[in-house]
Amino acid sequence: MDGTRTVLESFRVLDLTDEKGFLSGRILGDLGADVIKIEPPRGDPGRNIGPFYKDIPHSEKSLYWFAFNANKRGITLNLETADGREIFKRLLKTADCLLESFPPGYLNERGLGYSELLRINPRLIMTSITPFGQTGPYREFKSSDLVAMSMGGFTYLTGDPERPPVRISLPQAYLHAGADAAAATMIAYYYREVSGEGQHIDVSIQLSVSVNLTQAAPLKELYNSISKRGGVYRPGIFSGERTHLVWPCKDGFVNFGIYGGALGAKRNLALVEWMDEEGLADDFLKATDWNNFDLNQLSQSELQGFEERIGKFFLTHTKTELYDGAIKKGIILYPVNTIGDLLKDPQLRNRVFWIEVEHPELDEHLTYPGSFIWSSEISPSIRRRAPLIGEHNLEIYEGELGLSRKEIMIIKEAGVI
Repeated sequence: MDGTRTVLESFRVLDLTDEKGFLSGRILGDLGADVIKIEPPRGDPGRNIGPFYKDIPHSEKSLYWFAFNANKRGITLNLETADGREIFKRLLKTADCLLESFPPGYLNERGLGYSELLRINPRLIMTSITPFGQTGPYREFKSSDLVAMSMGGFTYLTGDPERPPVRISLPQAYLHAGADAAAATMIAYYYREVSGEGQHIDVSIQLSVSVNLTQAAPLKELYNSISKRGGVYRPGIFSGERTHLVWPCKDGFVNFGIYGGALGAKRNLALVEWMDEEGLADDFLKATDWNNFDLNQLSQSELQGFEERIGKFFLTHTKTELYDGAIKKGIILYPVNTIGDLLKDPQLRNRVFWIEVEHPELDEHLTYPGSFIWSSEISPSIRRRAPLIGEHNLEIYEGELGLSRKEIMIIKEAGVI
């Protein structure tokens, strides 16, 4: 612990989530909460999600686990046993929040439903994360990232227009839900500080995905148009034209769009002048009246004539050259960064975004993304790496609950912890 002042210094969270909610606890931990990750005696199944440190599959070497469970302490506890449930109730007395992602009804069936837990801790905030929420005809349905992204409407907009929808390669749905859960928990915490009352928060992963379709819904209301997959293109709203958004260059890709109107007049002209400086703007481009350029009046083949010329220019430069030139000339263009690019990014380095976290069990420091916010008053940081299986059992069961070493050994042999 580095002693840095945090937002949630006195806020304690019991984290019973699987991968559907790992991020919620991580965010609260980043803000300074004392997050206790509770997992089965043999370890959380999330420990088996790759990739792994040095590509060695091992429950203590999952980089996925490292990423989403940093800033948490870890204990083992079996809620399927009566003793485990009694110990959990003792832990709950000092908790401010419970995060869980069990199927609806699971905790109720074990005598740990919200109404029962309120008797133990009337100020408790309980945040439940499930595929479709606690109510409705789908409440008991199971889900995966692909299911959630599809039923939330996101997959329909992903991929090339000539092909069926595709999933985003990195799972996203659980991360949207985890972030929503953390935000909702903070709102409930504020309300509790004002009213003294806790509450049960119901997070639906499907809804968390759906609310991210911020463009699709207004488009339907404003223009009676259904958003479609665009791939590397930006589909036109009023006509069938598609303009390139992602362009290949010398060492990767850049993002650039041909615009009409006042915005396009300035930016497109600046690009043509740049191309002309290098002898790559022909009479066709130089003769274009950019002040009256209207994408809606162009056929796809006419638009393609512009794009072929611009595309050839991009292929003569690297991402950095194009980005630096665009900044100097006032052109809206930016690189499509890889993770390697981000590690070297001067802006992120200047803000000390990438930090080294010690992993004594690996005898190494690993590079992590740093804080997601900065503030003049507080400085969120990674104070501890993700816990090993049962790493803090003694610290919590003996040091906080007052169990003796003999009692701890007995319940461990009985499969309770």
